[in-house]
Amino acid sequence: MKVFVTGGTGLVGSYVIRTFLANQYEVIALTRSPKTSIFLQDIEKQVTWIQGDILDITILESAIQEVDYVIHAAAVVSFLPKDTKLMYEVNVQGTANVVNVCLKYQKRLCFVSSIAALGRTENTEIIDETQKWENSDLNSYYAQTKYLAELEVWRGEAEGLNMVIINPSLILGIADWNRSSTQLIKYAYEQHWFYPPGSINYVDVRDVAQITYLLTISHIRSERFIVNAGKTTYKILFQEIAQRLGRKPPRYTLSPFWINIAWRVLALVSFFTRKPPLLTRETAISAQKNYFYQNEKIKKALNYQFKTLTETLDWVCSEIEQKNLP
Repeated sequence: MKVFVTGGTGLVGSYVIRTFLANQYEVIALTRSPKTSIFLQDIEKQVTWIQGDILDITILESAIQEVDYVIHAAAVVSFLPKDTKLMYEVNVQGTANVVNVCLKYQKRLCFVSSIAALGRTENTEIIDETQKWENSDLNSYYAQTKYLAELEVWRGEAEGLNMVIINPSLILGIADWNRSSTQLIKYAYEQHWFYPPGSINYVDVRDVAQITYLLTISHIRSERFIVNAGKTTYKILFQEIAQRLGRKPPRYTLSPFWINIAWRVLALVSFFTRKPPLLTRETAISAQKNYFYQNEKIKKALNYQFKTLTETLDWVCSEIEQKNLP
C-alpha cells in the first residue's frame, strides 16, 4: 500500500510519515527543498522524495495516481500581513489542486486543516465541529485561508471525493527551534519576564499523526474532527516547560494594554531588522482569549485517548535537551 504526503518535512508531515512507515506503508512525500529536515535523517532513505511545488499540477498527478491514500499537510502558517498572498496561493489554491487530482484519480484524501478554520466569535468560547464560520476580526488571515481550503475539500466531496478532515489545535512536538510551536518552548527557555493572560489548546504531534493514520485507513468519510488533547493557560505552559529545562519561568502577566503596545513596537523593530516579530496584531488578539475546542467526536469515533500535557512536555523537553537545540 502506498501513501502520498504533502508537507512531509513539516512537523505534522514528518510524524505522519513515521506512522505510515511503522505500519508497513510505502511513502512518497513532496518537498520543496532537496534537503530534508535534520529530524528526518534517520528515516529519509525509507521515503521516496519528490522535489516540487504544490502549485505544480503535473507533479501532483505523477505522484497521486500511483498511491492508495493522500495526506495533505502542506501549508504556510504565518501571522504576518506580508505573507497573506503566499498563504492564499499555497493554502487555498494548493488544496484545490490536491482535491482536483484526487478527484481525477479517485483517491481518498485526509486533509490536515486547523482549529483556526472553524472561526472565532466574541460570544462563543466552547467550539465543536458544528461551528459555522463568521467573518470576524478574531480570525487571522491564516484562519481565513484554512477555512477557504476546507471549502475546496467540501467542494470536492460534493463532486464525489472520498475525504476526511482533521482540525488540530496547537501541535506540540520536536521541530526547528525557530518555527511552529517550538517557538513557545524557545520563549520559555530564554527566560522572558512576561506571559499573556489567555489560554491555549494543545495536542501532541504523535496523537495527530496516529489519528491521521487511523482516519485515513478507516471507512469514515465526509466528516471533520477536532484533534485537541486539552487546554491550559500560557502561565502554566511556560512554567511546566521552564521547570523541565532548568530555566526561570515568566513571572508577570502582560496586560491587554501592554500587549497592544508590544505588538506595535515589535512590528517597528521587525521593519528595521527584517526578522519576524515574536508578537503580531493577530497573535496578540488570540493570546488574550480563552476558547476551548471539544474533542468528544474524535474520541468516540476512534475510541481514542490523548496523551496528557505532562507526557507531551516530558517527551518534547527531553528530546530538545538530547538534540542540543538551544
